[in-house]
Amino acid sequence: MSADKKDYEKICAQYGVTDFRRMLKKLSEKKDERAKEQERVVERLCNLKPVELRDTGDAEFELEMSLRDPSSKIFLYKDGVMVPFDVDTEVKHGLKQVGKKFVFSINGVNPEDAGLYQVEVDGVKVFSTDLKLPSVDFLVKIEDVTVEEREDAVFECLVSTPLAKITWKGKNVALEQGEKYDILVSEDMLIHTLVVKDCMPLDKGIYAAEAGLKSCSAWLIVEDPGVYFTCGLSDVTAVIGTDAELVCRLSSEDCEGVWYKDGNEITSTENLLIVKEGTYRKLIVKNCKEEDTAKYRYEADGRKTEAMLNVEDPPRIDPDDLTEFMKPVVIKTGKEAAFKVSFVGREPMKIQWYNEGEELFDETHIKIEKSSSDSRLLLTKCQRKISGEIKIKIKNECGTTEAITQLTVLAFPGAPSQPKIESAFKDCINLAWTAPSNTGGTNLLGYIVEKRKNGSNIWSRVHPPDELIKEKKYGVKDVVEGLEYEFRVFAVNISGPSEPSTPSEFVFARDPKKPPGKVIDLKVTDSTYSALSLGWTKPHEEEGVQDEAKGYFVELRPAEDPEWSRCNANAIIMTSYTIMGLKSMAMYWVRVLATNEGGDGESQELDNYIIAMPPPVRPHFTDRKIKNFMIMKAGSSARVNFNFQASPIPSIVWLKDNLPLPKHVTMSNTDTSSQLIIPSSERHDTGIYTIVVKNMVGQETTSVEIRVTDDPKPPGPVEVEENVSGTVTVSWAPSPDEKKDDRLHYMITKRDSVKRVWQTVGDHLFNNKSTVINIMPGRQYFFRVYAKNDMGVSEPSESPTWEVKRKKETFTVNHQASKDCNFETPPSFSVPLKMHNSPESYECYMSCAVTGNPKPHVTWYRNNISLNTNTNYYITNTCGVCSMMILKVGPKDSGDYTVIAENPLGRVECSTKLVVKE
Repeated sequence: MSADKKDYEKICAQYGVTDFRRMLKKLSEKKDERAKEQERVVERLCNLKPVELRDTGDAEFELEMSLRDPSSKIFLYKDGVMVPFDVDTEVKHGLKQVGKKFVFSINGVNPEDAGLYQVEVDGVKVFSTDLKLPSVDFLVKIEDVTVEEREDAVFECLVSTPLAKITWKGKNVALEQGEKYDILVSEDMLIHTLVVKDCMPLDKGIYAAEAGLKSCSAWLIVEDPGVYFTCGLSDVTAVIGTDAELVCRLSSEDCEGVWYKDGNEITSTENLLIVKEGTYRKLIVKNCKEEDTAKYRYEADGRKTEAMLNVEDPPRIDPDDLTEFMKPVVIKTGKEAAFKVSFVGREPMKIQWYNEGEELFDETHIKIEKSSSDSRLLLTKCQRKISGEIKIKIKNECGTTEAITQLTVLAFPGAPSQPKIESAFKDCINLAWTAPSNTGGTNLLGYIVEKRKNGSNIWSRVHPPDELIKEKKYGVKDVVEGLEYEFRVFAVNISGPSEPSTPSEFVFARDPKKPPGKVIDLKVTDSTYSALSLGWTKPHEEEGVQDEAKGYFVELRPAEDPEWSRCNANAIIMTSYTIMGLKSMAMYWVRVLATNEGGDGESQELDNYIIAMPPPVRPHFTDRKIKNFMIMKAGSSARVNFNFQASPIPSIVWLKDNLPLPKHVTMSNTDTSSQLIIPSSERHDTGIYTIVVKNMVGQETTSVEIRVTDDPKPPGPVEVEENVSGTVTVSWAPSPDEKKDDRLHYMITKRDSVKRVWQTVGDHLFNNKSTVINIMPGRQYFFRVYAKNDMGVSEPSESPTWEVKRKKETFTVNHQASKDCNFETPPSFSVPLKMHNSPESYECYMSCAVTGNPKPHVTWYRNNISLNTNTNYYITNTCGVCSMMILKVGPKDSGDYTVIAENPLGRVECSTKLVVKE
């Protein structure tokens, strides 16, 4: 029975049919049933991409589908077993959805991840793909490791295929990353490392590495180190005159050792005290001197530890001087202040004086004296501004010391506050004020009050010259009825009077007036989100009941706050006011009251609360010309800005193809504009973006189509055939971008052997073939096909040369009998080796081409040593192309490389040099 017939019968038996046509029909029926099931849950299914293994060690497969019910459940199965996955997180199995595209990922692919993956929607299978992994082998296996107790052991192997993870075992137990083990993988995922930390006798045994079906193992041997240091010496820095201690610790109490200073053995003395306490070994250096600076070493049982003792002599201030220096100094303005300290330390020493952080130098009122053991600062004719921190800083090569004190200079006090008019009568005006915050460093003795008539330039004291006012208030009786006055106050301390205060408001010497009445016709004249403008008419006067208004106060109360607050601290004389700093869309109550010398009148309140907003405006776009189509190059950023007017502030929503924006697309809004930002656009960002601006008055919407594309890739191979005489059909494989860009089309140009000029013979072609006419026999024709889109034109794909031969008369030629030929040739290099410069840890690939008959035998040498059997070099010879690859070059790989080819007819060699850079 033929093989075809056997296969036929096997297929028929599998589907329970005896007729192949019936079988095909049954298969078609099953396919239709499956399609109907899919239509029940999926409206559209396309762009199915099978699972692919990435260079990163992850795998992905994707599809595009539109679900009939957005709440449908999506399931993932491997070999018929459901596997859990999460959305947008780094777990073993993940799912990312961008619009209608679903991308399934398998992170850190291992051999056990191979199998059949299926996607189901509400129990209906919609897609299947098979993940097959390449076979894995160990190019370099782990080797036995011998370490001493408490050292780290390192096992390392090299696999033939990049793997994100392999299995490490110790004594047949799987090992995990943690305090005991470090599991490392190189960037190219070829080199895998296991580090066993702080090895103990219990850690010895067999360790194994497993990758797929392959494994390798090696022994870990942990040796007893004998006596060793559990803690070594550490460098010590000591100040001259103090004690220093060098300490180490052994693993045994019984071991004796020897101390060395700068290589010379030392014994216990009055200055150098050697102490043994259990496992601790100490060397105490008493009353350190500069000559004690040295390298000290302790040796025991063939082991040693060493450290450096540095004896330093930093600056040190005499304690008695320091105590005296730190006492605060208080002087009067114009007097002098002196500061002095003594110190010791290694010379040379740098001495600096500071006042409030600013370094002082010799000048008219500053004198600085310095010597090797003391320094003095003298400040003459001191002013108030020099009060504050006085600091001396002494520095040498061993360190720095500082001392700080305080200097207080008594100047005149600050000015009191502006006097306030408490009350006014025809024969007395009562004032009040507050004391200055700066009293000049002493208690105030009292105050001086002066008055001035309106229109006069002369100030006069209102109390006897030899008397000071003790309280912070005073009744001025030296006034004339009907005249207008202002007042100012001086503060006085031991140094004298201060500057005068700000003058008070003008006030008439007359009995109090009646407060004014209510303002008239209070209304809102304008409003914004942060401001409110008011206007009103002054109140009427009524003799004996209400006097003329001299000013106005505007008061504000947020709707949620029961307390009123004044918007203007001083009364305004205008009958209008703008309140600033309101909270957008907040509710406020507003009132205005008139005031005069007699007090505040009754307030007039608006009939209703006010919302901080402009008058209502329906949203509308203000751009003169709105863009509705944009073409962007892939990788560039896209920004779309729309300006609008709306009141109250509208809500703004952006949509892409009537769906929410992807996470990587952002928007930036202000009260009058909105900007859409795509940081680094990709083809899947193509779509229609719609902005919806909406507030309580209405809404407005507009859209812009953004097309993200790139310079198209050229079409595939071009073929030419003749179907009709005088014409040819040019066909080509589609550009890889054809499926991504629905506006991509093609253009054909031709050139013949006579005209030698390229001519366009077809453009705006959306299929993959076209017929070209006027093809003449006896000429050679060349065709180029270009891909074109909105961004530009691709590189051309060229056809083979096309020629229709002219028919000629046949003729015959008598050939002489051929002779036998000898095709044997000695070896030779048709392509020699090239020089190589390679960075450290990179791959290095060398190749050359060898010819010869019989086939030459090829041998690679490095520094005259054969490499053909060295597993660290991957050597191949395919059809005369001889190559060698070094997976991870290091300094040891630098040198001269030689290839020798030989056969019975001769021998030839070719050399090059490899330089490995750091």
